[in-house]
Amino acid sequence: MENTTAADEHRPASDERRPTVDERRPTADERLLTAVVHAAFLALLCSSFVRFLTRDQGGPRTAWVVALFASFSLLYALGHFLAPPPRAGTPPSGRHLTWLASVCAVWAALLALAPSATWCAMPLLFAGLYALPPRIAVPLTAVLTVLVVVSEIRVADGPLNPNMVVAPPAVAAVATAVFVHLHRQAARQRAIVDDLVRTRRDLAATERRAGVLAERQRLSAEIHDTLAQSLSSQQMLLQAAERVADSDPAAARAHTREAAAITARGLAEARRFVHDLAPADLAGHSLPAALAALATRESGPGLTVGFRLDGDPGPLPDRIEAALLRIAQGALANVREHAAATRAALTLTCLDDQISLDVADNGRGFDADAPPAACGTRGHGLPAMRIRARQSGGTLAVESTPGEGTVVSAAIPLTLEEVVA
Repeated sequence: MENTTAADEHRPASDERRPTVDERRPTADERLLTAVVHAAFLALLCSSFVRFLTRDQGGPRTAWVVALFASFSLLYALGHFLAPPPRAGTPPSGRHLTWLASVCAVWAALLALAPSATWCAMPLLFAGLYALPPRIAVPLTAVLTVLVVVSEIRVADGPLNPNMVVAPPAVAAVATAVFVHLHRQAARQRAIVDDLVRTRRDLAATERRAGVLAERQRLSAEIHDTLAQSLSSQQMLLQAAERVADSDPAAARAHTREAAAITARGLAEARRFVHDLAPADLAGHSLPAALAALATRESGPGLTVGFRLDGDPGPLPDRIEAALLRIAQGALANVREHAAATRAALTLTCLDDQISLDVADNGRGFDADAPPAACGTRGHGLPAMRIRARQSGGTLAVESTPGEGTVVSAAIPLTLEEVVA
């Protein structure tokens, strides 16, 4: 599981999220906008051609104008299929830029021969503003506007109408301002979306790392409370059996049998650990029964462990029972390995909204405020117990004074649902 997680953490950012086929397709709004623009172009082109036929035709240039109208409309239609505009936020392709330059050149030539094609500049204006970045779209808009104004003045009859000079730049300025504003708003929105995507990716990576760390802590606590304790007990028993093998063979065999029994329990714990099951002592037993069995099992030459129950715990969630049993195992392992105690007591106290476990001994004690290294301990048992208590929503307290023993207290609150159950 950790190998998979590590691979995920080192996955390139480009593989985090690739656009799907649906994301590459135009949205409904984009399709509607494209349809409106094409309809406007068709209407303006038809009206310009009709005006030319009714008012401006005649002379040798008529054939050229008709050919330019046909080329202009054909080129515009082919651009929709062969050189589609880019999606928002992406640069235009070289094919689209070539098409835009070609259709503008044809329109300029048509405008020189047939001023009635003036208003076809609007679709070209939209195409330029939509596809090009503002630093290029604004100059293009200015050029198209100048051509429109010059064409209007050239065909004007009588005194110059100020609207011919003012109206096209005003319309172009408004359209340009709106498009530039929308372009910048879209850029800001894309930046926000990119930040959100990066934040989500970083958060996912952090959660994965936290999950890996939590799993490692869980594994270390499980190993410490089960396999490590079993191996430690087996080592002590086998060493004791070796010491008395010649002088007292019966005692040596008893130590060996006890080591074998511990080995069997350790094997059962290991199998349940592999399958992520509850502690073996809780299989078919309540928490008080498991603690009583633990006290009996830990009692032996030089150490007497007692168990006392205050109150009726009733049925408890598996996670709380497992946490308290593991805490008791870890605390007694510390008593056996470090405390040099002769007596220890397990006390399970059940209240209406809380269940607590106290493990007290009459050993050598230590300075609870000093760092683990200063106490001469390896410092793993108590942190593991604190982690178990915290994961169950509880707390763990340690009271100890050199020469006066140690008391480890774990308290886990019970919710209303757990109390009723």
